Amino acid sequence: MSENHKTNGRGGARAGAGRPRRAEAGRMYTFRASGEMLRFLDAQEHRTDFIKQCIARGMAAAASGLSRLGTVFPATAVRELQLPFFDIGIVAGFPIPLDNDEKAQSIELLQMLCPCPEATYLIRVEGNSMIDAGIHSGDIVIVDKSNRHPSPSQVAVCELNGEYTLKRFEKRDGVGWLVPANPDYPEIKVTEEDSFSIWGTVTYIIHKPHTP
Repeated sequence: MSENHKTNGRGGARAGAGRPRRAEAGRMYTFRASGEMLRFLDAQEHRTDFIKQCIARGMAAAASGLSRLGTVFPATAVRELQLPFFDIGIVAGFPIPLDNDEKAQSIELLQMLCPCPEATYLIRVEGNSMIDAGIHSGDIVIVDKSNRHPSPSQVAVCELNGEYTLKRFEKRDGVGWLVPANPDYPEIKVTEEDSFSIWGTVTYIIHKPHTP
């Protein structure tokens, strides 16, 4: 994933860094259960967690149309994770010390990568049509579903005639094109007869270093 770091190693606060803030209060929902549903819920040891897990699975099922892209995970189903973070602007030059834990901040990784978890999905990609954009098969892309107006340089999840694909979207002379980042794959023209929409925009790419 790419991140613009300050070269002087100092600077202002970074998103997600420092002491973790209290989660937003959210909204309380109530419902009435009866019959078999009531008895089933009463049998659960941790009912609130069970209900949240059911909702998370339902959200994943709603996104099941994305399965052709790869495995889909709603960000709300990702557990919180705090890691030490050194905001020092590391460069590929002379070595610098990283052995002082007192210089590390506490960073909540989910908050940094998914500032709007309710509208964010993690998708494990299958295929190499966007390899020149740094997205390889097996990578995980973080997709912001609230951003449906990507720039031509951004990668987006696009829905075309009920099928989902990971591409850049460009308009040329009023005509839309789905543009891969791999010369082995063709561009796809979007016509007026097609059912087309932007599902969300890729904000981060998570992958292991790829060796030659």
